[in-house]
Amino acid sequence: MILRGRGVEQALVRGLLDDARAGMSGVLILRGDAGIGKTAVLDQAVASASGMRVTRVAGVEAEQELAFAALHRVLLPFLGVRAHLPDPQRAALETAFGMAGGTAPDRFLVGLAALTLLAESARERPLLMVCDDAQWLDRESLDVLAFVGRRLHADGIVALFALRDDVAAPPTLTGLPEFRLAQLPESDALALLMDHAGDGIDQVVAERILDEAAGNPLALRELSRGPALVDQGFGAPRAIGRRLESRFLRRVHDMPAPTRTVLLTAAADATGDRHLVRRAVQHLLGADHEDIAEAFEQAEREELLTSHPVSGTSQFRHPLIRSAVYSGATRAERRSVHAALASVTDAHAEPERHAWHSAAAADGPDELVASVLHRCAERARNSGGYLAQAAFLQRASDLTDDPVRRTTRLLEACAAALTAGAPHRAEELLQLMPTPGPGAAFLGAHADRLRGLARLMLGRDGSVRLLLDAALVLLRHEPEAGRDALLEAFDAAMVVPRTGPAASALRVAGAALTTSPRLTDASDVDASVPDLLLAGHARLVAVGHQQAAPHLRAALAAMRLPGAEESGAVRWSLLGMIAAIEMWDIDALGECGGRYADAARRHGALRMLQISAHANATSEVFRGNLAVAESHFAEFKDIADATGADPRFSHPTDVVLHAWRGDEAATMSAVRAQRELYPELPGGIQVQLARAATVVLELGRRRYPQAQAAAQDVLDDPPPHCGGLSLPGLVEAAIRNDDPDVARRALHHLAERATASGTPWALGLLARSRALLAPDTEAEDLFQEAAVLLEPTPLRTEWAHTDLLYGEWLRRQRRKHDARIRLRGAHEQFTSMGAAAFAERARLELRATGEQARRRRAGADHQLTPQESRIVRMAAQGATNQEIATSLFISASTVEYHLAKVFRKLGVTSRRQLSAVLER
Repeated sequence: MILRGRGVEQALVRGLLDDARAGMSGVLILRGDAGIGKTAVLDQAVASASGMRVTRVAGVEAEQELAFAALHRVLLPFLGVRAHLPDPQRAALETAFGMAGGTAPDRFLVGLAALTLLAESARERPLLMVCDDAQWLDRESLDVLAFVGRRLHADGIVALFALRDDVAAPPTLTGLPEFRLAQLPESDALALLMDHAGDGIDQVVAERILDEAAGNPLALRELSRGPALVDQGFGAPRAIGRRLESRFLRRVHDMPAPTRTVLLTAAADATGDRHLVRRAVQHLLGADHEDIAEAFEQAEREELLTSHPVSGTSQFRHPLIRSAVYSGATRAERRSVHAALASVTDAHAEPERHAWHSAAAADGPDELVASVLHRCAERARNSGGYLAQAAFLQRASDLTDDPVRRTTRLLEACAAALTAGAPHRAEELLQLMPTPGPGAAFLGAHADRLRGLARLMLGRDGSVRLLLDAALVLLRHEPEAGRDALLEAFDAAMVVPRTGPAASALRVAGAALTTSPRLTDASDVDASVPDLLLAGHARLVAVGHQQAAPHLRAALAAMRLPGAEESGAVRWSLLGMIAAIEMWDIDALGECGGRYADAARRHGALRMLQISAHANATSEVFRGNLAVAESHFAEFKDIADATGADPRFSHPTDVVLHAWRGDEAATMSAVRAQRELYPELPGGIQVQLARAATVVLELGRRRYPQAQAAAQDVLDDPPPHCGGLSLPGLVEAAIRNDDPDVARRALHHLAERATASGTPWALGLLARSRALLAPDTEAEDLFQEAAVLLEPTPLRTEWAHTDLLYGEWLRRQRRKHDARIRLRGAHEQFTSMGAAAFAERARLELRATGEQARRRRAGADHQLTPQESRIVRMAAQGATNQEIATSLFISASTVEYHLAKVFRKLGVTSRRQLSAVLER
């Protein structure tokens, strides 16, 4: 096959195929207008994949609502060996495909199963995976295939996707390598035209065709068939896709009725099953087999349909043909065709397709069909197909006559869309919702709650207000739903900028305290995690830490109970992790982060894993294990990228790590990014983390005015959460700036929080801060009290910081010998953990005592990447390649590749040597 004008595209694809034959992997998205040649490039890739295994799928608009349908077609050749998958992966895959029952699988665990299957196949032969018209794949399949594409590395797999420009790009593919196919140069366009029209075409007509086709290969091919139909320059120009659809439709209208019926039936069916279409046509027309066979043959002679003799399938030569045929039919014609397809589809073997065709054939409300669709929605939910669930429920709502039941089904569809991570789709569904009638105000509240969650997911204003208003209504009708809406409002208040007085975290807290019947006593052994979290956060914001502490402590204790990570507590893990920070409870933060991360890996729950990864990273920063923290932050970003999250929000979240390392450029870059995303104060928790990071950076560099300026807003405009992280630094900076009034105010706020918490971390920071303000006769006892409290904890950053401040005070008391002991210990600790700026501050103080500390670059050996560090640590602990792959959501082949690189870097030859090298 000769491709005109596509040399660059073919070279890109050839390079990817060559890399796969060498054991590496690659991904490429081909973008372009309809008919621009994307499919031809994919065909050429398949033809060039000698020695490789090929699996191919094309999206079909009519199949978009059938969850995992496209993924099933991609993996069908490999399902015979699924028994070799790890049990959780196999179970997730079988549940998604309806091969086994069970709870709805996490979509990304299904993705890991798909990655494992494909990677294991590629061990035998390199693999080419082709996804044409990816914009029309069902969302569940596209998410999984995009996840696979992001995780490919050293697997010998090439993944090619083709996307039309006139359809909104699926967000899940954002960030993957792209190449846009441009229109053909005139010389190549003319050569292609001559290939199809031959010499029997007039020059003037050829020029008109070239002008009309605008370098589009499909347009050139079609216009070469009938140059007399070329627009002679009259009328407004139209998009090439619409022009081609019109041309295809004119060709179809000129055909006999049986052929038109065959084409329309094939367009309404997504399976491509030629025998099914034949039976439906016979049911519809009563025609004999010969007439139907002739109709198929005519469609193929006209190159509208193509058939596969082995599989017995038919497909349209181009998606525009299918679109033209289906959209060009009348509603009555489409209903008749769907009714025929429903009649010949086995309702027991394929209930979803039967129900879908029955619904498309309905002319008005039909509760019987609506009930069947509702049951299909439940099955879709159980297999993890939440968008399919939403589609079935929407169609069921359309066919429902009872207004309350119709609205309820539409709300369920919206909730399913949000669960699927499709807030735009949820908003579209909410626009269809009628105004609730008298006595059904709770339905409007449910709609507001869903609308608020959609806005939160989209980063729009108004989410807190909507969730709060919904909660106030729901609490009167459905207390548990109202409680959940209040918790969601707290969640929203944590991540958005200033919400305004009408919808602030304080308003949410006030509503919870005055209206929720579930704010039980903290000692109630039957209180649930969400009840305790709501009670604790409400009191924290509206009353104070002293009143909130018992509830937050009880919530954290409940979250640490055996099996809690497998229960509904996981839904509120962010609120739990914030509670641990507010209570200065490093043990709860570390334990919950680790346990919930392990549970997330077992279930493939990437969003849960993302929250846990951030909690683990934050915990390790406080512990002074900055290299380990970097690994957790890398995992957090890796998951965000794998799930298609906006990197503007996910990538600056390691700002505190950069600050402790003393990396000014990286810290301030992340701080600026946060300010751009959250321009208003006090802002959410990301703003507070950026503020705390700035304080740490400036203190390490002894720039005390800047440190005080960064933390001052914590006093002037107290944030609802995470402001306490900046208070000890504000006390220190204000003292260094000779501003005792600010220092005392900050100490007052710190004392309230620390005494409420009562943990060694909190009380140690309080004693250290009091020492800075105390007279010389009292300061030493307070410094020693802080050291006694902090040194038994794992908080290396805090006890090194305490040693530094104590040593500085001793030096100013002219007790140089005692000062050297403290400063030497601080310098060694900061240097070993990689806190470069604080290590330099300690070195300069030590030099002022007359002792020279060796100036060396702080930090651990960074020759390993974060991914390599995670892999080598797990390997050193005895994990197998497959266990590592499962934990990190990559393939075993990629683990092998990274371990080989690590062995070379570290100079080892076996896993047994890794532990000793890492310890050293």
